[in-house]
Amino acid sequence: MEQEIKESMPESNTNTLNTISPFRGLGGGGYYSTNNLSTRVSFQEAVFNSMPQDKGLYMPVNIPRLPDSFFEQLPNYTLPQIAFEIAKHLLVDTIPEHDLKALIEDAINFEAPIVELEKDVYVLELFHGPSLAFKDFGARFMSRVMSYFLQEGEKQLDVLVATSGDTGGAVALGFLGVPNTRVTILYPKGKVSDIQELQLTTNGQNIRAVTVDGTFDDCQALVKQAFVDDELNAAFRLTSANSINIARLIPQTFYYFNAYAQLLRAGKSKVAFCVPSGNFGNIGAGLLAWKMGLPVAQFIAATNANDTVPAFLKSGIYEPKASVQTIANAMDVGNPSNWVRIAELFKHDAAGLINLLTGYTYTDEQTREAIQQVFDRYNYVVCPHTAIAWRALKEWQQQHTHTTGVFLATAHPCKFPNVFPDKIAAGIIVPQQVKELENKEKHAVDLGKDFEGFKNYLFSNIQA
Repeated sequence: MEQEIKESMPESNTNTLNTISPFRGLGGGGYYSTNNLSTRVSFQEAVFNSMPQDKGLYMPVNIPRLPDSFFEQLPNYTLPQIAFEIAKHLLVDTIPEHDLKALIEDAINFEAPIVELEKDVYVLELFHGPSLAFKDFGARFMSRVMSYFLQEGEKQLDVLVATSGDTGGAVALGFLGVPNTRVTILYPKGKVSDIQELQLTTNGQNIRAVTVDGTFDDCQALVKQAFVDDELNAAFRLTSANSINIARLIPQTFYYFNAYAQLLRAGKSKVAFCVPSGNFGNIGAGLLAWKMGLPVAQFIAATNANDTVPAFLKSGIYEPKASVQTIANAMDVGNPSNWVRIAELFKHDAAGLINLLTGYTYTDEQTREAIQQVFDRYNYVVCPHTAIAWRALKEWQQQHTHTTGVFLATAHPCKFPNVFPDKIAAGIIVPQQVKELENKEKHAVDLGKDFEGFKNYLFSNIQA
């Protein structure tokens, strides 16, 4: 079984994650491609290039184990303080500490509280940012990092992002009005909620939206192909705001440490995190936090009908498949990009990955049941993605009764109004920024899923 798992994992090279690197000034040793161990680029280059030309993903050469002093002080730290300490250790010599602290205080200026629903069951609310989704952590951090590195007079930065719902809205608000940048958001036609579409298509300024007649996987494929197209790269300065960009992944570690700090204050220490999983960047960040020393007993990947990873965890055979549409649309991913990073973290310990990561998959009917059960038990409303995570956590806890469980609430339920029965929908408090969207006009360009059509669109709009 273990041999089958190793053979079925994405290809990667010799593990250097714990070596001492001579590459000072490259952010703790620099970043390498999962497809080429000899790659060494700075954090700045990894952020702006997003994806290596060899089609791998960037990973840090060194993943530091945070010092004992950090964990001793953890219960006393605020979220921005936690974020600064983590970023300081990951981005060694990259951004001066004074600038890094200011950048983080600007980007992470909202809370991520845990809420106790019952004994040993907590929800981590990640929807208190401007786009009402967990993607705000990555998008706001990344936009400010890019703005920090951009020099006056440089070529315009074209940010490409594929979204299955929430990423695009977070990126749009993160980059809105940032000088010398332009964002192009690709989303699958008819497969995002009405509010999500308004967040993608009503911004104007330096944000433009493209609706693709296909799936999220088709949108993601267009973005990836653009990064390795010689003609596009000669004409544009392209980068990605998807979770393939390492600057999206790093800030997502912040809220895992922050949740653990809150649990410590509540007298809890043994924890399992249950994560709604689509492109596997969110849970990938949790596993990165674990590599940095966060003491997590178990990670649980909760998916909808797109069960590529849960199937792998049971069979040892990794078989990407076409995505299918569900009511938890942000998780409609059949070939998750970030799985290669998770495989990279565990390339010499496939059995360790199987032991640390458990997968569950649920149908739309089971998701609706979970939404109703959460409301009936706690008078609490969860979005469909969060409902899947709650159901997976409760199922896992049936066999693990002495572990505190935290499931991640990745989006505000108001973003999915058509999913809920009337009684539950009546209990949703719609934030003011959502009400204001309803009066704005949508602007989007319709394209097919062929790359030449997308390429022609970019060239026909080469000027900002």
